Amino acid sequence: MKKSWNGLIWIGVLVTVLGVVSYFTFFINFPVLRDFPWVNLPMIALGLLLLGVGVARAFRQPQIYRGKIFGSVLGVLAVAFAGLFCWLIFFGAKMPPVGHGAPQAGQFAPDFTLPDSRNNSVNLASVLSSPFTPNGASAPGTGAAAGQTAGVVLIFYRGYW
Repeated sequence: MKKSWNGLIWIGVLVTVLGVVSYFTFFINFPVLRDFPWVNLPMIALGLLLLGVGVARAFRQPQIYRGKIFGSVLGVLAVAFAGLFCWLIFFGAKMPPVGHGAPQAGQFAPDFTLPDSRNNSVNLASVLSSPFTPNGASAPGTGAAAGQTAGVVLIFYRGYW
């Protein structure tokens, strides 16, 4: 008896690969589908389901269908490919880029000048060397904070605007 090709294995692999590749070639152009792969995840799930049914069919009826070894290998590769896609979309894309020249925690920031809320230029070195004056104090050097120097908190917002 001649064994027939197990089409579910091949269709499952094709749909899984198409689901992953179509995200990067087509669906990434649409913001609704770029942020969350609404179309691609069901395609990948359908492909893996078809592949799993095909491999199960090959193991249940080996006298009729081919694909026990080759289907298992393709199944592992398809699951790895889909897992890599999910890792890239949900974790890899969310990681901030490495800033090789960025100051590290505890390291002094380089001197800079920026406008404040009233559009006056403020220099980092001058702020750090000025005496600390709380909002309620009448003059510098009075009160409990006499002799203390000012500190600076830098807040970096990530994004484009």
